[in-house]
Amino acid sequence: MTWKEAVLMAMENLGGIEVSNQAIEQYIGAIQLREPNDTVPATISKTLEELAREGKVEKIRRGVWSLARPKNIIIVGGVAAGPKAACRLKRLRPGWNITVVDQDSLISYGGCGIPYYVSGDVPEETALRSTSFHMVRDEAFFEQAKGVRVLTRTRAVSIDRRAKKIKVMHMESGEQRELVYDKLLLATGSKPFVLPIPGAELDGVFTISDLHKAVAIKQRIAGGKVGKAVVIGGGAIGIEMAEALTDLWGIETALIEFMPQLLPRIVDAEFAAMLKKHMQDKGVAIYTSEGATEIVSDGQGRAVAVKTPKRTLEADLVIMAAGVRPRSELAKEAGLAVEPWGGITVNSRMQTSDPDIYAAGDCVAVRHLVTGKQSFAPLGSLANREGRIAADNMAGGFSTFDGVVGSFIMKAFERCIAATGITYEAALAEGFDADCSLTAPADRAHFFPGVSAVVLQLVFDRRSRRVLGLQAFGAMNDSISARIDAAAVMIAKGAVIEDFSLAEMAYSPPFSSAIDSLNAAAYVADNLCAGLLRKVGMARFFAWMEDFSREPDWIALDIRNAKDADPYMAKFGADKWLAVPYPELRARHEEIPADKTLIILCDAGTRSYEAQVFLDHIGKGNSLVLSGGFNVIRRLGADWLLK
Repeated sequence: MTWKEAVLMAMENLGGIEVSNQAIEQYIGAIQLREPNDTVPATISKTLEELAREGKVEKIRRGVWSLARPKNIIIVGGVAAGPKAACRLKRLRPGWNITVVDQDSLISYGGCGIPYYVSGDVPEETALRSTSFHMVRDEAFFEQAKGVRVLTRTRAVSIDRRAKKIKVMHMESGEQRELVYDKLLLATGSKPFVLPIPGAELDGVFTISDLHKAVAIKQRIAGGKVGKAVVIGGGAIGIEMAEALTDLWGIETALIEFMPQLLPRIVDAEFAAMLKKHMQDKGVAIYTSEGATEIVSDGQGRAVAVKTPKRTLEADLVIMAAGVRPRSELAKEAGLAVEPWGGITVNSRMQTSDPDIYAAGDCVAVRHLVTGKQSFAPLGSLANREGRIAADNMAGGFSTFDGVVGSFIMKAFERCIAATGITYEAALAEGFDADCSLTAPADRAHFFPGVSAVVLQLVFDRRSRRVLGLQAFGAMNDSISARIDAAAVMIAKGAVIEDFSLAEMAYSPPFSSAIDSLNAAAYVADNLCAGLLRKVGMARFFAWMEDFSREPDWIALDIRNAKDADPYMAKFGADKWLAVPYPELRARHEEIPADKTLIILCDAGTRSYEAQVFLDHIGKGNSLVLSGGFNVIRRLGADWLLK
């Protein structure tokens, strides 16, 4: 029996309700959206019969007719979630009237690509708003190719929820009118946070908020008007813009960040420090723990410098990349539920507190699957997923967006940094019994050309063994994204250390080592939980290297090759730095003092762990392994490092 036959039979059983084939097809479509795995048409028949016995025949009639009647869908916002929802709705309900309203003249573009347009990696701004088959996504494209009406330069002014109308105003003519809706989607996105400091309004100060600003920045640079630039904000956009200005254009660029590290709350301090060193090596001046207090004017309305409490930085161009905030004023004024920090409150179906109004994209609050709390995740990838799910439910289906784990990745010159889940610092703040394994293995088979170290940190809860997050730093290639993506899927499902240890990763020497770096990170976590490995963190070790009196009974045991280790013993003395190559450890163990705390170092940490096991076995158990070894030390940088 087919779906159509089942519904027709049910209709006959209900007294021969007369409906068109189109209405039946719409009803079947709605049922299949709600129950995509239900392959037994008799289930639908049974449901209808039960409704009939309950006296709800008329409700079925109205439901089927409602699906058959064309509905008016209004979507406010035309960048990511809005266009995605519009196109999905047209595929599900071709006969419905879909209207997208946006206050800008440019729509449906990849805002995350703006730094790469400024850098020149993307040569034309039209590429950011083109399809994969090279059609520009403008009003005509949506009208002709998708059947979606788009009203650009039109701002949504207010929502009348009782009358189900939205008032809009044309930005240029000032003309206002009302649009009637059956369902409304708010995809209003986010807005840049403009620091409340003197000079923020000066010529030469830009936020990275839309394509118009990007075009203006690039024109100014190409016109030879920029020799020095200051980027305010050490988040992803700020870092990408600093790279864009330095790498292609050769502009003398400084970046300032109010917090003590780059990418605050996204990665832990060691990973931010590795990123900072790499950017400094590439010519970007970086000042953390410094906030901008003033943008200095030349007296004629142009920015010429940025002041912090510690310095004044000359600037022909100032990029204010101090983060974004949800654009939720329209929702709040309409009386919809909004989180205290501004995100529109939605359920898993992307419905707001009004069941006929949905919201998706950067303007909404989403559940973090690790902490269980409402969070802000302004990413184009998530906006598209949320837009699709909102469309499914507006069309009568049942799709859910369960939440996020905060997956993040970006490039900075020749390096890549990424994270998913929560950081070690955040895990402690959330009350987890948190610990982390820091490893620095090869990103592919050690014998394959182009191999390099990748630094991974797996954050986990000791009590439950649940994995809470993963961070990675390494060469700008496919290695990191593969591990972060795999981890994100598992973390979202509540995976524990064993799941990561046993995860089957595709193996071939050009892509990974036989023991995948993700599995290896979990092995270390397992050893830590079992008490088989004792470690010391980089921060504590670096503090000791700056002042040996902090830990007077410590001595570094360097088990690398003699050519690498001996120069350090010569520099610091055998009482503070002892060099015993790993292959000689068993034969020379009597040289190792038993009355000192041994800090065991190698390149990645693997040999250090084996050395610790051997030393425990012979009764010299007072040792700690420096996780990550010199692979991490070199990426962090230090004055005491030998060239």
